[in-house]
Amino acid sequence: MQIDFKNGSINFEEYGSGDVLILLHGFIESLKIWYDFKEKLAKNFRVVLIDLPGHGKSSILNEVHSMEMMADSVKAVADHLNISSAVIIGHSMGGYVSLAFARKYSSLLRGMGLFHSTSLADSDENKEARERTIEIIRNNHSRFLMNFIPDLFAPETREIHKSEIQILVDEAMSMNPHALIAAQLGMRDRTSTLDVLINAPFPVMFIAGQKDSRVPFENIWVQMALTETAYSLILRNSGHMGYIEAREKTLDFVENFTRSCYKS
Repeated sequence: MQIDFKNGSINFEEYGSGDVLILLHGFIESLKIWYDFKEKLAKNFRVVLIDLPGHGKSSILNEVHSMEMMADSVKAVADHLNISSAVIIGHSMGGYVSLAFARKYSSLLRGMGLFHSTSLADSDENKEARERTIEIIRNNHSRFLMNFIPDLFAPETREIHKSEIQILVDEAMSMNPHALIAAQLGMRDRTSTLDVLINAPFPVMFIAGQKDSRVPFENIWVQMALTETAYSLILRNSGHMGYIEAREKTLDFVENFTRSCYKS
């Protein structure tokens, strides 16, 4: 389904009934990443999957897709579905959007999950890396994707998940390079949301990979101690893609976390 949002549209899918769980994908992904999760989760929850702006079937809306604007697109879907209470979980960039959502719409949340994500803003070094990434995308976005996506996995899992990597590459190849750049600029310019963790009146879930090359485990470990109620899953042999590298373990953890949020 789609709803109008700003000068375009936002695509979403809905499964199941009951307490609401909103799942957000990361950079160069789409709501399809949650397809292996939705069947089990929809047995107990009303699961809402959303394509963030410029991804999947959702429109490119601006030259820069800020995390706050993406959070507003999630709120627009929630309003359309008459959702007044939800748990929100985001993978990578989706975690940044979840944090922006929590800052703006905290009263709607029963819990929030950071799935290989961080509340820290980009360091100067990371901002420079994003500028280089943007130039690479402008010059040859196909080559960028072919190098970028395998590197999201732990070295020892790349061969095991070769077919999943190829699927991710093939789907990402269909994305407009302008959408990739808009997301990179939005992530580059995002501000720290450490205050959201410190002041969160709801439980916060962390899933972290010890071999994550994108979100250093050491940074996440510190953030886990900032929130009053934290649920943490450490994946020793995973990189940035635990929903593939440790599918059953992460699925069970997401399900149990969501259930606990509605019991508290």
